[in-house]
Amino acid sequence: MPLLRTYPSLRIWVAGCSTGEEAYSIAILAREEGILDRTQIYATDISARALHAAEAGVYPIDRIALFSENHHRSGGRSSLSDYYTAAFGRAVFDKALKSHIVFADHSLATDSVFAEVQLVSCRNVLIYFNRRLQDRAVGLFHESLRFGAHAGDFVELMQGERIYQKRGDP
Repeated sequence: MPLLRTYPSLRIWVAGCSTGEEAYSIAILAREEGILDRTQIYATDISARALHAAEAGVYPIDRIALFSENHHRSGGRSSLSDYYTAAFGRAVFDKALKSHIVFADHSLATDSVFAEVQLVSCRNVLIYFNRRLQDRAVGLFHESLRFGAHAGDFVELMQGERIYQKRGDP
């Protein structure tokens, strides 16, 4: 976060966003860090059904307990309940968060880079790809990162957490 706070505007790509949990988590983190107002999150996936669910931002209430626990364990500064409204067995995430997220169809297997970003988050989709598609996706991340690099030019920032930064960046 200290590095991300230095940008006057911030663009984040959540590749393979599925039903949007990761995109909302990043929006909440940006809000808690005081940078949401200058952050645009691009959440992409190939599944129209998943994107529709993600854009709705509606989740079964029984999943919220785990979301809340994860938010707290990750250092969340407030209650997760500050970011959603619960009713009729569902939780609906705040429209103020949604206003900073663009949900879009994008295939890591066939499409090109669509934006220059400062951060790429790709939590799970690469595990479903063979080596050739993994290499292609990492190449797209390389092209989209303002200060990105490919494969061996990444440094692991947090041991075991699979969070990387370009070697040589401050």
